[in-house]
Order: sequence, then structure tokens, then C-alpha cells
Amino acid sequence: MKKDELELLIRAKNPIISIETPDEPRAVRVVREVVGKMSRPLAEWSVTEGLVTAPPAARSELVKPGAILPALRYVRDSSYPIVYLFKDISPLCADAQVARFLRDLYFSPDSRLWTLILVDSRGLPPDSRRLTVPFDVGWPDEEEMKQVVQEALSRAADQNMTEISVKLSGRQMDQLVQMLRGLTASEASRLVAAAVHDDKLLDANDLNRVMDAKRNRLSTQGCLETMVADIAPEDIGGLANLKKWLNQRRGGFSPAARKFGLDPPRGILLLGVQGCGKSLCAKVVASAWKMPLLRMDPGVLYQKFIGESEARLREALAQAESLAPVVLWIDEIEKAFASAGSNSADGGLSQRMFGTLLSWMQDHRHPIFMIATANNISDLPPELMRKGRFDEIFFIDLPRERYRKTIFTIHLRRRGRDKEQFDLDRLSKATEGFTGAEIEQAILSGMYAAYAESEEFATEHILEAIEKTRPLSVVMHESIQSLRVWAANRCVPAD
Repeated sequence: MKKDELELLIRAKNPIISIETPDEPRAVRVVREVVGKMSRPLAEWSVTEGLVTAPPAARSELVKPGAILPALRYVRDSSYPIVYLFKDISPLCADAQVARFLRDLYFSPDSRLWTLILVDSRGLPPDSRRLTVPFDVGWPDEEEMKQVVQEALSRAADQNMTEISVKLSGRQMDQLVQMLRGLTASEASRLVAAAVHDDKLLDANDLNRVMDAKRNRLSTQGCLETMVADIAPEDIGGLANLKKWLNQRRGGFSPAARKFGLDPPRGILLLGVQGCGKSLCAKVVASAWKMPLLRMDPGVLYQKFIGESEARLREALAQAESLAPVVLWIDEIEKAFASAGSNSADGGLSQRMFGTLLSWMQDHRHPIFMIATANNISDLPPELMRKGRFDEIFFIDLPRERYRKTIFTIHLRRRGRDKEQFDLDRLSKATEGFTGAEIEQAILSGMYAAYAESEEFATEHILEAIEKTRPLSVVMHESIQSLRVWAANRCVPAD
């Protein structure tokens, strides 16, 4: 239990404990509960309020608002058991006097009776951080988040003086709670209130609204990019084995799955020919599982200053953890870590980056489903492929004839065309060796040709575009055959 850990740190007489979290109200609430359980007094300081006694004691001003040094002196001179909670002192640590005072408090005699807890939304400077024992207050768990939802609905009913109807199944409520994970209690409460504001109803239609609102909140800079996942499983032709595997695990992050004894799914590696739908699969998973999709761009990981690349990778992974549950998509993973398995001239940077990623993949316990795509498996270090890193490795080959017919149907429907007006048998036979992306481009080229000639779009326009296309299976025949041979006994076929 988090609260037990904090109590242990206080009883162990650690002089300074630091809590880094964007959810200050929750951190304050946890500290108050722990200190109250220990029957110790608590005083809280902020630059705007000064040092005041905290509930349940009557409010009493101990040090006036403003400068922090008088408050730190008050802490140092305390001669009775008390816990002090200081908020947002990180910017003040740049002052030499404040930094020195923290060192004096850290090196104070073991006979001290006070404990200082620092709560900050951003990390302390490195020199000050070394003087503290960190405590992770964590994010609201499922039970807390369910309580937040119920309280938000009760407040909405009181404010609108009308009953709020809830029409969610148990599974849908679990989905809602999972969507709200990674948000503070107040952020989650506001999203729920917004979802029921118009119709005074919380139902399955609100799940997409909540997910969109969280996606907007995930707008990030740096290595992680928020993607719109608007592709349904039926929008991809073929990949029956992959779809079945994903459908079986779609509830793997729920409390019911853990109660059943299941570990959450960790992720998959998708190997295949370019243009066969690997990237679309990431969007399908996020859409079907009602989880936000974050894309890590390996190209912006590497920086020119020593240590900055590793820091950016750790920052991206920590960011994904704080926003979980999410689908984390690493596109063309071989471009980021290819030289980790060979003699490179980057001074070991790729090996260090790769080691950081592998350790995180093995050890993290957050509800994050990782999807990595690769076009050339031979460029990746073998450590990435062993069991435990990914749940499964799928190979996505060129679509077979019956799946090409489905792909034509999907793309024609997207462009408002009736499949019955086209000869799908001729088209699917004519596109032997085509990828899904090449089929889509053939349709677009045919539509442009029909539009330019002011003609009704027909099968012949697509066939003409097909005749002019040299598919990847011809241009890169040797590479694709080599990839197929490698994957034959090593990967699970996606079809």
C-alpha cells in the first residue's frame, strides 16, 4: 500500500521526503491521511498561504506568506514531533540560501523530531533531489477512479437538480475507468461531468467522447505524438489470425482479467512487406480497445549532446506510463536500434538506448500495449525477439486473392462506390503480388483518369492503372523472398 510506504519513510526518520506529481490535491490528501493515522500534527506551507496548521487542526498561521527562509527556520527549530508539507519549492531552490538551508536540514542531528515533505509538479534540481527520499504517490487506481466517477455523477445531479441515468454494462464501466487512468482525479471528474452535461445520461456513446477528450489532453511534444485511431477491424482486409489474437486479448487490462489470473498483454512485433497494413493495425487496436494511441518517432530520439538521447527515451517512456492505459506504437523500430546489434560508430549510443528500451519492456507494469513494426528483421538485435519482450511476432505477407477482393471492397466503399458495379474477380486476379497500399493507389489513379476524361468510374480505369504499376513484389523481389524465408518458421502468419 502506498500509504504504508509513506508512513514507513516518516517513522524511519528521513529528514526530507519528496513527492513529484501533477496531482497535488491527491498528494496532499494522502499525506494528511497518513499523518492523521500516526496522530501527529501537520503544517503546510506555500508561497501564497505561508506556513499554517492543516486540518483537522484549526487554521493557525505559523509563518506569514512570502519568503521561504523564515518557514525553513521554523522547521529547523521545531522541538516536537510534527510533519511539514511544503508545496512548489523547486523554482526557489535556485536561490543559494534555500539550497544551503535544505542541506543543513538534511544533515541535521538524528535526534530531530520533525519530517519535511516536499510536493512539486516538476522535479527538484539534481543537487537538491539528492538530499531527499523520493515517494511515488502514484495515480488513482481502479477503485479510486470508480469512486471519482460516482462522485462526479452525484455532483452533476446536485448541480442540475435532476437524476443522471447510467446505462453502462459492467464491462463498459471497466472500459471507462481504464480510459480515465493516467488522469488526476479532478481531470477525470471534469471529463465525466462534460460527458453527461447535455443529455444527463452516461452510456456507451460517451466512451468515445471521453477517449477523444483524453486524446486532446495527451497532445504532447517531443518523441510521442498523439494519433487519431479511426480504423475499425473491418476496415482491414485479411489478417484473420492477428484479428482473432487481438480480439481474445481486448479485455486483458480489466480488473476481471487480473482476478481470473491473467497478466495484461504486453505487445506484438509486426514484421512484413511495406504497404501491407502494419501501421493500420496499431490504429485498429487502439480503436477496438478504446485506448489512446501514442506514436514514438525514433527519428527524433537521437540528439547531438552526450546523454540527451538516452534522456529523451526515458522521458518518452515515463510519459507513456503516466498516460496509461495507452497503445504505444514504435514505427519502423529497426531505424532506431539497428546498429545496436552491430559494430557501429556511434560510441555505443545505440546499445545504451536499446538496453534502456529492453529493460523497460521487461520490467514495466503499466497498462501499456506496445506495437512495434519492422520491415527488415535482420537489422534488429536478436534480444528483441525473445519471448517476454513481446507476446507474439506476426508476419504480414502480401494479401492473397480473396483478401485482395476484400481490400477492393473496402476502398471502393470509402469512396462512395458500390462494389456491385465493379468486376472484383478480374481486379483481384490482376493484382497478384500487390500490397494493400498499391491496390488503394490503383483505385485512386483510375478515379483520376475517369474524372479527367469526364467518364463514369469503372473497372477498366482500375485495370489500366494496374497495368502501369510495378509492384514492390517485383521491384524488390529478392528482399521480399528473403524476408518470407526468414519468417517461415519464426513468426506467426497474420493471415
